[in-house]
Amino acid sequence: MTSFPEPPKDDYAMVYLESTDAPLPEKINPATRYAYFKTIAKGSKAIVYSCKDLHLSRLVCYKTLKPEFINDAVEQKRFIREARVGAMLQHPNTVPMYELGKDSKGNVYFTMKLVHGYTLREILDYRERYDLRQLVNVVIQVAHALDYAHSHRVIHRDIKPENILVGPFGEVVLMDWGLAKVWTEDGSAFVLSDEQFEFNSNAKVASITDMENLQGTILYMSPEQTLKDPDIDYRSDIYSLGAVMYEILAGEPPFDAEYVDEMLTKIREEIPPKPSTLTKERIPSLLEYVVMKCLTKEPNKRMGSCAELVRMLEEDW
Repeated sequence: MTSFPEPPKDDYAMVYLESTDAPLPEKINPATRYAYFKTIAKGSKAIVYSCKDLHLSRLVCYKTLKPEFINDAVEQKRFIREARVGAMLQHPNTVPMYELGKDSKGNVYFTMKLVHGYTLREILDYRERYDLRQLVNVVIQVAHALDYAHSHRVIHRDIKPENILVGPFGEVVLMDWGLAKVWTEDGSAFVLSDEQFEFNSNAKVASITDMENLQGTILYMSPEQTLKDPDIDYRSDIYSLGAVMYEILAGEPPFDAEYVDEMLTKIREEIPPKPSTLTKERIPSLLEYVVMKCLTKEPNKRMGSCAELVRMLEEDW
């Protein structure tokens, strides 16, 4: 028998002749295209499944709104925007989109590549197992994706370790474009009716991601994002990626607080301590400089672009 390398243990989409050469049905019914659904994630407003695309004999990721949001016009618009932004941003560090449609009950869904691996959050939970170069490379790949998105006038607005996926073959993808900000052809920003969110100042930071009216995750928000600045631009993503990298170096986010109002004050007014003061590990001075520059309060004093950020990170630090 021909010998091949062992596949990853979580790779269930093996390629066999019986699947590649199976005949198509005489009449293709879109209503029965997907089968063998398995829930893999539940968000506040959507559910993500793995399932099999019976037409192409492959496993895919299938995302749809929760039942209570199916008839919500704003959530439908945001959901469709997420699918189309993801589809239009065709980059090696974004997840390929396959199909956008409605099921037999009229519920909107989209399918995309099923990527196995770990989120950066899961990786940081076991930080000591990873070399700093590996983690900086993850940041570089995310910066490439953001640089591409920014060149297409798209801001992600929800950069955090949970939205960065690292696969078993070294692939890195930036996920979840549901909060992306885009502009019309005349240059005006497109904003959904409920995107001017309100913070619950008395809420604890630990439960902030459970607040339905909050768009994004406060720990990684730029000062201008917390202030609901209507002129927010790509430099907000640079701040958020800097906050992620800060956590890689220091072992904790730039700021710590129990309540939302305290956290907001720190993000808007305080300068975080240098990562080297929070860890016994040696922090390369160039990396510390890059992180602190990304976290500057004034957007025009941050890195000029994600391309500049990549150039700095690829230097011999």
